[in-house]
Amino acid sequence: MSQITENDIRAAIATDAEKAFRMIIDLYGRRLYWHIRRIVITHDDADDALQNTFLNAWKNIGLFRFESSLLTWLWSIATNEALNLVRKRSRVDNVSLDDVEGILAGSAEGSSWFDGDEATVKLQNAILRLPEKQRTVFNMKYYDDMTYEEISTVTGTSVGALKASYHHAVKKIEHYLEEN
Repeated sequence: MSQITENDIRAAIATDAEKAFRMIIDLYGRRLYWHIRRIVITHDDADDALQNTFLNAWKNIGLFRFESSLLTWLWSIATNEALNLVRKRSRVDNVSLDDVEGILAGSAEGSSWFDGDEATVKLQNAILRLPEKQRTVFNMKYYDDMTYEEISTVTGTSVGALKASYHHAVKKIEHYLEEN
């Protein structure tokens, strides 16, 4: 099977939306899953948020105008779905969003995804203790290697604010790693 490109998907959207959507899932599903997983931590939550991401994308694919990349659009939907799930969890568990970071860190320590060397576990715990916005920006920049301009499109935040958020996230991670 040949490599699917965004141009292939663009052409398929006009002629066969179901085929285009299968192509979207094949091309971006894994990357979106791991992006979401870094936000929500557990596999089940990541699956739920990914499914909601694809449902929202399917409902709105006809409205997408290719003014940005398809991946950026999907990233935006996935980020919103993951953050909504974290917020919902805080309401259901009756905890503040500030306390959610500690709960997520506890989930990470028991997760097979984080079974690795001690440094990896420490880094993940440091990331999970970041405020939501800093954690999201850090993950997109560090793990997903997105540019500030791409992150700006996804989050609707200025590039300057994103640079500041990333800088503060890095400093907090460094501090956590030095202390623990």
